[in-house]
Amino acid sequence: MIYPNICAACGQSLAPEQRLSFCNSCRQLLTAEPHVTCPRCASTVGAFTATTDGCPRCRDEVLHFDQAIRLGSYDGLLRDMILRMKHPTGEGIAEWLGAVWAEHAEARLKELGAAVVIPVPLHWRRRWWRGYNQSEALARPLAARLGLPFRPSWLRRVRHTPEQKGQSPGAKLENVRDAFRARGRGLAGRAVLLVDDVLTTGATAGEAARALRRGGARRVVVAVLARWGG
Repeated sequence: MIYPNICAACGQSLAPEQRLSFCNSCRQLLTAEPHVTCPRCASTVGAFTATTDGCPRCRDEVLHFDQAIRLGSYDGLLRDMILRMKHPTGEGIAEWLGAVWAEHAEARLKELGAAVVIPVPLHWRRRWWRGYNQSEALARPLAARLGLPFRPSWLRRVRHTPEQKGQSPGAKLENVRDAFRARGRGLAGRAVLLVDDVLTTGATAGEAARALRRGGARRVVVAVLARWGG
């Protein structure tokens, strides 16, 4: 009765029966994926690019995760929502994005065969500043929609790392080396769906996946809202 039921992206009024989230037009923009993607690193590739062993962007890279999928590329409305999500007031947007993502990609996500959903954690300092972990807010509705256990406590960020913006791929890799530690005994032999907001060089997701493998995970698939750089 106090807050109008409006689209979180464009501000358009929603029908009374629609839950607070995104209008149909914005949902279509957020979930539109016109590109073919690499099944290994989720980069945009040409329609006839051979991707059996990855694409030219990732073929010679050690990623530590088995596969990566995305909702879309880091541009347009999806990029705008991700930027808004990274502020202390963005938790609601992150949850709504996660719900839209889960609904849109449910069949594809189930095909991955994951047994547990784990978000990429923030260090406590950054979480304190932001007020929440955006990857955790995204992952929760994915786990609920897929009917899988949601275990954010099974992966910890044990070392604070500086912002990686503007760093070279090699510097980013060194920046996050040994920054994560797996904790859950239930990891042994399980396939993990590791959730994050944006995949750039793959350094953070790769190091998190390496920690999960050390903790006993059999397989790690990374799911991200967007792939930066195409």
